Amino acid sequence: MNLKKILQTSLVLLLAAAALSGFADTTSQKYAQESLNRALLTYAAARTLNGVVSVAQGTEIALEPGGVGVVLTPGQVLDPINDLIERFSSVMLVAASSLGLQVILIRITSAWGITALLVVALAASLMLLWSPKFRNSAYASTTFNVALLLVFVRFAIPIVVICTNFIFSTFLLSEHDAAAAALKGASMEIEQINNGDEAPINNEEQPATEGDGAMESSDGSVGSLVESATTSLLESVSRLGDSTKEMASSVSDWVDSANVVDRVGQLKQSAAEASSHIIDLIVIFVLQTILFPLAFLWVFVEILKAMASRTISAIGN
Repeated sequence: MNLKKILQTSLVLLLAAAALSGFADTTSQKYAQESLNRALLTYAAARTLNGVVSVAQGTEIALEPGGVGVVLTPGQVLDPINDLIERFSSVMLVAASSLGLQVILIRITSAWGITALLVVALAASLMLLWSPKFRNSAYASTTFNVALLLVFVRFAIPIVVICTNFIFSTFLLSEHDAAAAALKGASMEIEQINNGDEAPINNEEQPATEGDGAMESSDGSVGSLVESATTSLLESVSRLGDSTKEMASSVSDWVDSANVVDRVGQLKQSAAEASSHIIDLIVIFVLQTILFPLAFLWVFVEILKAMASRTISAIGN
Protein backbone atom coordinates (compact mmCIF):
# COMPACT_ATOMS: atom_id res chain seq x y z
CA MET A 1 0.00 0.00 0.00
CA ASN A 2 2.78 2.43 0.86
CA LEU A 3 4.42 1.72 -2.50
CA LYS A 4 1.22 2.73 -4.29
CA LYS A 5 1.02 5.92 -2.26
CA ILE A 6 4.64 6.70 -3.06
CA LEU A 7 3.98 6.25 -6.77
CA GLN A 8 0.86 8.39 -6.60
CA THR A 9 2.73 11.04 -4.65
CA SER A 10 5.49 11.04 -7.24
CA LEU A 11 2.90 11.51 -9.96
CA VAL A 12 1.28 14.41 -8.11
CA LEU A 13 4.65 16.10 -7.62
CA LEU A 14 5.51 15.54 -11.28
CA LEU A 15 2.25 17.20 -12.34
CA ALA A 16 2.94 20.15 -10.06
CA ALA A 17 6.46 20.53 -11.42
CA ALA A 18 5.21 20.34 -15.02
CA ALA A 19 2.58 22.98 -14.34
CA LEU A 20 5.06 25.35 -12.68
CA SER A 21 7.86 24.86 -15.23
CA GLY A 22 5.64 25.55 -18.25
CA PHE A 23 7.74 23.21 -20.42
CA ALA A 24 4.69 21.45 -21.88
CA ASP A 25 3.06 24.80 -22.64
CA THR A 26 6.09 26.20 -24.43
CA THR A 27 6.61 23.05 -26.46
CA SER A 28 2.97 22.60 -27.40
CA GLN A 29 2.55 26.27 -28.33
CA LYS A 30 5.59 26.03 -30.60
CA TYR A 31 4.18 22.93 -32.32
CA ALA A 32 0.71 24.48 -32.66
CA GLN A 33 2.14 27.67 -34.17
CA GLU A 34 4.22 25.69 -36.68
CA SER A 35 1.15 23.69 -37.66
CA LEU A 36 -0.86 26.88 -38.03
CA ASN A 37 1.81 28.38 -40.29
CA ARG A 38 1.81 25.24 -42.43
CA ALA A 39 -1.97 25.38 -42.72
CA LEU A 40 -1.92 29.04 -43.72
CA LEU A 41 0.77 28.45 -46.35
CA THR A 42 -1.20 25.53 -47.76
CA TYR A 43 -4.35 27.65 -47.79
CA ALA A 44 -2.47 30.39 -49.67
CA ALA A 45 -1.21 27.81 -52.19
CA ALA A 46 -4.77 26.59 -52.70
CA ARG A 47 -6.04 30.11 -53.33
CA THR A 48 -3.17 30.74 -55.75
CA LEU A 49 -4.05 27.58 -57.66
CA ASN A 50 -7.67 28.66 -57.66
CA GLY A 51 -6.71 31.97 -59.25
CA VAL A 52 -4.53 30.31 -61.89
CA VAL A 53 -7.31 27.88 -62.77
CA SER A 54 -9.84 30.70 -63.01
CA VAL A 55 -7.58 32.61 -65.42
CA ALA A 56 -7.06 29.45 -67.49
CA GLN A 57 -10.80 28.86 -67.64
CA GLY A 58 -11.37 32.33 -69.07
CA THR A 59 -8.72 32.08 -71.80
CA GLU A 60 -10.17 31.94 -75.33
CA ILE A 61 -8.39 30.91 -78.53
CA ALA A 62 -9.66 31.94 -81.98
CA LEU A 63 -8.96 29.58 -84.90
CA GLU A 64 -10.03 29.38 -88.53
CA PRO A 65 -9.38 25.79 -89.61
CA GLY A 66 -10.56 25.35 -93.18
CA GLY A 67 -11.82 28.92 -93.23
CA VAL A 68 -14.37 28.28 -90.47
CA GLY A 69 -14.04 30.55 -87.41
CA VAL A 70 -13.91 28.69 -84.07
CA VAL A 71 -13.42 30.06 -80.53
CA LEU A 72 -12.10 27.48 -78.06
CA THR A 73 -11.76 27.64 -74.26
CA PRO A 74 -9.44 24.75 -73.33
CA GLY A 75 -9.33 25.86 -69.69
CA GLN A 76 -12.91 24.66 -69.16
CA VAL A 77 -11.54 21.16 -68.59
CA LEU A 78 -10.32 22.53 -65.23
CA ASP A 79 -13.85 23.19 -63.95
CA PRO A 80 -14.00 20.00 -61.78
CA ILE A 81 -10.68 20.76 -60.07
CA ASN A 82 -11.83 24.33 -59.49
CA ASP A 83 -14.79 22.98 -57.49
CA LEU A 84 -12.44 20.68 -55.59
CA ILE A 85 -10.12 23.59 -54.79
CA GLU A 86 -13.05 25.58 -53.39
CA ARG A 87 -13.92 22.74 -51.03
CA PHE A 88 -10.25 22.25 -50.16
CA SER A 89 -10.00 25.94 -49.28
CA SER A 90 -12.96 25.52 -46.93
CA VAL A 91 -11.29 22.53 -45.27
CA MET A 92 -8.03 24.45 -44.88
CA LEU A 93 -9.89 27.39 -43.37
CA VAL A 94 -11.46 25.08 -40.77
CA ALA A 95 -8.09 23.43 -40.11
CA ALA A 96 -6.37 26.79 -39.66
CA SER A 97 -9.16 27.91 -37.32
CA SER A 98 -8.77 24.73 -35.27
CA LEU A 99 -5.01 25.22 -34.96
CA GLY A 100 -5.44 28.88 -34.10
CA LEU A 101 -7.92 27.86 -31.40
CA GLN A 102 -5.35 25.45 -30.00
CA VAL A 103 -2.79 28.25 -29.76
CA ILE A 104 -5.27 30.46 -27.88
CA LEU A 105 -6.37 27.65 -25.54
CA ILE A 106 -2.76 26.87 -24.65
CA ARG A 107 -2.25 30.50 -23.67
CA ILE A 108 -5.41 30.45 -21.55
CA THR A 109 -4.75 27.17 -19.76
CA SER A 110 -1.16 28.14 -19.00
CA ALA A 111 -2.25 31.29 -17.15
CA TRP A 112 -0.84 31.67 -13.66
CA GLY A 113 -4.32 31.59 -12.06
CA ILE A 114 -5.11 28.09 -13.35
CA THR A 115 -1.61 26.92 -12.43
CA ALA A 116 -2.01 28.25 -8.89
CA LEU A 117 -5.39 26.54 -8.47
CA LEU A 118 -3.91 23.28 -9.75
CA VAL A 119 -0.99 23.42 -7.32
CA VAL A 120 -3.37 24.02 -4.41
CA ALA A 121 -5.60 21.14 -5.52
CA LEU A 122 -2.59 18.82 -5.89
CA ALA A 123 -1.38 19.77 -2.41
CA ALA A 124 -4.82 18.95 -1.05
CA SER A 125 -4.71 15.62 -2.88
CA LEU A 126 -1.42 14.77 -1.15
CA MET A 127 -3.05 15.47 2.19
CA LEU A 128 -5.88 13.14 1.22
CA LEU A 129 -3.38 10.40 0.40
CA TRP A 130 -1.31 10.58 3.58
CA SER A 131 -3.58 11.92 6.30
CA PRO A 132 -6.33 9.65 7.67
CA LYS A 133 -8.03 12.71 9.13
CA PHE A 134 -8.46 14.32 5.71
CA ARG A 135 -9.41 11.04 4.04
CA ASN A 136 -12.41 10.75 6.33
CA SER A 137 -13.50 14.31 5.57
CA ALA A 138 -16.80 14.92 3.78
CA TYR A 139 -14.98 17.07 1.23
CA ALA A 140 -12.37 14.46 0.29
CA SER A 141 -14.15 13.21 -2.82
CA THR A 142 -14.99 16.74 -3.98
CA THR A 143 -11.40 17.90 -3.48
CA PHE A 144 -10.01 15.04 -5.50
CA ASN A 145 -12.56 15.55 -8.31
CA VAL A 146 -11.67 19.23 -8.50
CA ALA A 147 -7.97 18.29 -8.70
CA LEU A 148 -8.66 15.92 -11.60
CA LEU A 149 -10.73 18.56 -13.38
CA LEU A 150 -7.91 21.10 -13.05
CA VAL A 151 -5.38 18.53 -14.30
CA PHE A 152 -7.57 18.00 -17.34
CA VAL A 153 -7.97 21.73 -18.00
CA ARG A 154 -4.29 22.47 -17.45
CA PHE A 155 -2.74 19.65 -19.47
CA ALA A 156 -5.35 18.36 -21.96
CA ILE A 157 -4.58 20.74 -24.83
CA PRO A 158 -0.75 20.72 -24.46
CA ILE A 159 -0.65 16.91 -24.30
CA VAL A 160 -3.00 16.55 -27.27
CA VAL A 161 -0.91 18.99 -29.33
CA ILE A 162 2.39 17.31 -28.43
CA CYS A 163 1.11 13.81 -29.18
CA THR A 164 -0.53 14.92 -32.43
CA ASN A 165 2.65 16.65 -33.56
CA PHE A 166 4.67 13.52 -32.79
CA ILE A 167 2.41 11.39 -35.00
CA PHE A 168 2.36 14.05 -37.70
CA SER A 169 6.13 14.50 -37.74
CA THR A 170 6.74 10.76 -37.77
CA PHE A 171 4.24 9.64 -40.39
CA LEU A 172 2.70 12.58 -42.25
CA LEU A 173 5.22 15.42 -42.49
CA SER A 174 7.08 14.08 -45.53
CA GLU A 175 3.82 13.38 -47.36
CA HIS A 176 2.54 16.86 -46.50
CA ASP A 177 5.70 18.56 -47.80
CA ALA A 178 5.63 16.53 -51.01
CA ALA A 179 1.95 17.25 -51.64
CA ALA A 180 2.31 20.97 -50.84
CA ALA A 181 5.32 21.29 -53.15
CA ALA A 182 3.45 19.42 -55.90
CA LEU A 183 0.48 21.76 -55.44
CA LYS A 184 2.69 24.79 -55.99
CA GLY A 185 4.27 23.05 -58.98
CA ALA A 186 0.82 22.36 -60.42
CA SER A 187 -0.02 26.06 -60.20
CA MET A 188 3.12 26.98 -62.13
CA GLU A 189 2.58 24.20 -64.66
CA ILE A 190 -1.02 25.16 -65.38
CA GLU A 191 0.01 28.81 -65.73
CA GLN A 192 2.80 27.88 -68.16
CA ILE A 193 0.49 25.67 -70.21
CA ASN A 194 -2.09 28.43 -70.33
CA ASN A 195 0.44 31.09 -71.38
CA GLY A 196 2.66 28.90 -73.53
CA ASP A 197 0.57 29.18 -76.71
CA GLU A 198 -0.82 32.50 -77.74
CA ALA A 199 -3.99 32.74 -79.80
CA PRO A 200 -3.06 32.36 -83.43
CA ILE A 201 -3.13 35.43 -85.56
CA ASN A 202 -4.35 35.12 -89.12
CA ASN A 203 -1.52 36.50 -91.21
CA GLU A 204 -3.33 36.14 -94.49
CA GLU A 205 -2.45 39.02 -96.72
CA GLN A 206 -4.40 40.35 -99.60
CA PRO A 207 -2.82 39.45 -102.95
CA ALA A 208 -0.97 42.23 -104.56
CA THR A 209 -1.81 42.92 -108.17
CA GLU A 210 1.34 43.02 -110.15
CA GLY A 211 0.33 43.67 -113.69
CA ASP A 212 -1.56 46.61 -115.09
CA GLY A 213 -2.67 44.95 -118.31
CA ALA A 214 -0.95 44.52 -121.56
CA MET A 215 0.36 47.63 -123.07
CA GLU A 216 -1.06 48.37 -126.40
CA SER A 217 1.25 49.38 -129.07
CA SER A 218 0.09 51.51 -131.85
CA ASP A 219 2.08 49.58 -134.41
CA GLY A 220 1.21 45.93 -133.12
CA SER A 221 4.85 44.91 -133.11
CA VAL A 222 6.34 41.69 -131.79
CA GLY A 223 7.55 43.61 -128.68
CA SER A 224 3.95 44.16 -127.56
CA LEU A 225 3.22 40.43 -127.84
CA VAL A 226 6.27 39.58 -125.69
CA GLU A 227 5.25 42.16 -123.10
CA SER A 228 1.70 40.75 -123.01
CA ALA A 229 3.01 37.22 -122.50
CA THR A 230 5.30 38.42 -119.72
CA THR A 231 2.40 40.14 -117.94
CA SER A 232 0.26 37.00 -118.13
CA LEU A 233 3.10 34.95 -116.70
CA LEU A 234 3.52 37.39 -113.80
CA GLU A 235 -0.20 37.22 -113.04
CA SER A 236 -0.08 33.43 -112.99
CA VAL A 237 2.89 33.48 -110.62
CA SER A 238 1.04 35.97 -108.37
CA ARG A 239 -2.06 33.75 -108.25
CA LEU A 240 0.13 30.75 -107.49
CA GLY A 241 1.76 32.69 -104.61
CA ASP A 242 -1.65 33.64 -103.20
CA SER A 243 -2.81 30.03 -103.34
CA THR A 244 0.37 28.97 -101.56
CA LYS A 245 -0.23 31.55 -98.83
CA GLU A 246 -3.82 30.41 -98.36
CA MET A 247 -2.70 26.80 -98.12
CA ALA A 248 0.02 27.72 -95.59
CA SER A 249 -2.52 29.67 -93.52
CA SER A 250 -4.92 26.73 -93.54
CA VAL A 251 -2.16 24.34 -92.53
CA SER A 252 -1.13 26.74 -89.76
CA ASP A 253 -4.69 26.82 -88.42
CA TRP A 254 -4.86 23.04 -88.39
CA VAL A 255 -1.53 22.91 -86.58
CA ASP A 256 -2.85 25.41 -84.04
CA SER A 257 -5.92 23.20 -83.61
CA ALA A 258 -3.65 20.26 -82.87
CA ASN A 259 -1.76 22.42 -80.35
CA VAL A 260 -5.03 23.25 -78.59
CA VAL A 261 -5.83 19.54 -78.33
CA ASP A 262 -2.38 18.95 -76.88
CA ARG A 263 -2.88 21.80 -74.43
CA VAL A 264 -6.20 20.35 -73.29
CA GLY A 265 -4.49 17.01 -72.70
CA GLN A 266 -1.75 18.68 -70.65
CA LEU A 267 -4.31 20.59 -68.60
CA LYS A 268 -6.23 17.39 -67.89
CA GLN A 269 -3.06 15.65 -66.73
CA SER A 270 -2.06 18.57 -64.50
CA ALA A 271 -5.56 18.74 -63.07
CA ALA A 272 -5.55 15.01 -62.29
CA GLU A 273 -2.20 15.25 -60.51
CA ALA A 274 -3.26 18.35 -58.57
CA SER A 275 -6.51 16.64 -57.54
CA SER A 276 -4.58 13.70 -56.14
CA HIS A 277 -2.35 15.98 -54.06
CA ILE A 278 -5.34 17.99 -52.85
CA ILE A 279 -7.04 14.82 -51.61
CA ASP A 280 -3.83 13.85 -49.78
CA LEU A 281 -3.67 17.24 -48.08
CA ILE A 282 -7.33 17.07 -47.07
CA VAL A 283 -6.75 13.68 -45.44
CA ILE A 284 -3.61 14.91 -43.67
CA PHE A 285 -5.19 18.03 -42.21
CA VAL A 286 -8.39 16.23 -41.18
CA LEU A 287 -6.26 13.71 -39.32
CA GLN A 288 -4.08 16.40 -37.73
CA THR A 289 -6.80 18.82 -36.68
CA ILE A 290 -9.81 16.58 -35.99
CA LEU A 291 -9.27 12.84 -35.68
CA PHE A 292 -5.93 12.71 -33.86
CA PRO A 293 -6.85 15.42 -31.30
CA LEU A 294 -10.13 13.71 -30.52
CA ALA A 295 -8.41 10.32 -30.19
CA PHE A 296 -5.69 11.62 -27.85
CA LEU A 297 -8.24 13.60 -25.84
CA TRP A 298 -10.28 10.43 -25.33
CA VAL A 299 -7.16 8.53 -24.25
CA PHE A 300 -6.26 11.30 -21.78
CA VAL A 301 -9.75 11.23 -20.28
CA GLU A 302 -9.63 7.46 -19.92
CA ILE A 303 -6.24 7.68 -18.16
CA LEU A 304 -7.62 10.25 -15.72
CA LYS A 305 -10.64 8.06 -15.04
CA ALA A 306 -8.40 5.09 -14.33
CA MET A 307 -6.21 7.20 -12.03
CA ALA A 308 -9.31 8.48 -10.25
CA SER A 309 -10.70 5.02 -9.58
CA ARG A 310 -7.41 3.70 -8.23
CA THR A 311 -6.68 6.74 -6.09
CA ILE A 312 -10.17 6.81 -4.63
CA SER A 313 -9.76 3.13 -3.79
CA ALA A 314 -6.46 3.88 -2.09
CA ILE A 315 -8.00 6.71 -0.10
CA GLY A 316 -10.83 4.49 1.01
CA ASN A 317 -8.38 1.98 2.38
